Amino acid sequence: MTYAKPLPTIDVWSKPFWEACKQNRLIAQRCNVSGTTWLPPSPLSPVTHDGNWSWVDLSGLGRIASFVVMHQRYFAGFADELPYPVIQVDLDEGASFISNIVDLGGRKMEIGMRVKVVFEPVTDDITLPKFSPAKEA
Repeated sequence: MTYAKPLPTIDVWSKPFWEACKQNRLIAQRCNVSGTTWLPPSPLSPVTHDGNWSWVDLSGLGRIASFVVMHQRYFAGFADELPYPVIQVDLDEGASFISNIVDLGGRKMEIGMRVKVVFEPVTDDITLPKFSPAKEA
């Protein structure tokens, strides 16, 4: 499968994350001492600065904490999508994630909007987590 946009680099720390995405699962690391959940993956807890952490499944639900609408073409693969939004999602479990929002369906994107993860397979090796509006509970 050919994909014209930049792709993430998979390393030893991020491989479990990307493997889970291929299974339509969103995971993050959680500190076994503090309970803090974080992304992107790293070898140490950002709280205790040690390797006492575990992978945990996330609900994939959160809220838009911030966003920007890109109007400049920095990569040729995005040319046909200008302008496009990039969002920061604060996930319910505490981790933050930078991604895109899809399927707005005419809704106005806003800070605090409830979103849920959706998965887009873009190559044989990479499935990207993106977000779409979620129904309020």
